[in-house]
Amino acid sequence: MEAKTLPAGPVETTLTLISDKWKVLILRDLLPGTKRFGELKKSIGSVSQKVLTAQLRQMEESGLLTRTVYPEVPPRVEYSLTELGYSLKPVLDVMRDWGEAYQAGNS
Repeated sequence: MEAKTLPAGPVETTLTLISDKWKVLILRDLLPGTKRFGELKKSIGSVSQKVLTAQLRQMEESGLLTRTVYPEVPPRVEYSLTELGYSLKPVLDVMRDWGEAYQAGNS
């Protein structure tokens, strides 16, 4: 995603990059390290292959993750967060903490 297509405000920019729930879950699942497509699909759950592929492509275009294809038969594809992707960890940590506090107060 080119900078010129991003909204002017910083909050809107962040939301544009991670606004889809699948993107947040992809980030969460890649924080511990590299994963293959099948591992991501399994860890995320009910996402379709088509939607997961589209989300991963958008995140790669935004510079949040890298996609590495190994020349094997069958091809092995791995996804890893970039430094920019890892820089979202504090945002996800705060979201997790808030969710835990909300659940504790509403159970």
